[in-house]
Amino acid sequence: MKKNFLFLFAMSFLWFSSCNTGEPWQSLFNGEDLTGWDTWVGPIEEDGEPVGLNKDPLNLFSVVDLNGEQVIRISGEVNASLATQEEFENYHLIMEFKWGDEVFTRYNSGLLYHSYGEFGVGLGVWMSSHELQLWTENIGDSYRMGKSYCEIPMVQNEDDQYVYSPGAEKIPSVPDTPTRIVAKNADYENPMGEWNTVEIYCFDRTSVHVVNGNVNMVNYNSGKYLGENNIEPLTKGKIQLQSEGGELFIKSIKVKPIEEIPAEMLP
Repeated sequence: MKKNFLFLFAMSFLWFSSCNTGEPWQSLFNGEDLTGWDTWVGPIEEDGEPVGLNKDPLNLFSVVDLNGEQVIRISGEVNASLATQEEFENYHLIMEFKWGDEVFTRYNSGLLYHSYGEFGVGLGVWMSSHELQLWTENIGDSYRMGKSYCEIPMVQNEDDQYVYSPGAEKIPSVPDTPTRIVAKNADYENPMGEWNTVEIYCFDRTSVHVVNGNVNMVNYNSGKYLGENNIEPLTKGKIQLQSEGGELFIKSIKVKPIEEIPAEMLP
């Protein structure tokens, strides 16, 4: 009996150790300022010139006190990017956000990942990237920003909208075509005013979108779109947060390296 107990204890210890050998979480927000981030602001006036890099005259991105807690505030007044200076590859990202009260156009923003190249390639403002859509009622949608590419199991519904459908044929999601945006397969957004938690698992050329603990999008064969039949693998890049119409608060955003995407996250 004693030998069996010692054996089970040893096996339990090994199992526990194997699940905790990963590197610790890296917070991308230090709780004080925007150290580690760059800003890029688009035109303030219609048909105007972009404001450009690390000039933010409208204070679109700031750190404020919200109910006794320091959070990132994104005003949404003008289209702009808040981008990490560091690139990330093979990681799990978790971000907590909620909407504020100010709306300039609509409650719209996005979490952009695998960002590469120059600002302005995507809609005149953002770097080429994959987008986890944060636009309210559409959280988790997948959008090809700039010159990005992937393949998604999707079907076309009666409204001619492309929708993620696990088990369906993988179809190319190509910029500047109807498949550039693919809707999530289910809505897991919390009621307005509550915090939402979004997660991204990225490994090799696959990424998974998770909203409040529920998977609602999987992207495969991530790439840079260099032209028809000319795709270069895309497995890493910067993280961008969008100012795009509505006030947004972020209280935490962190990343952790992974060696695979957990099996339960994949169909």
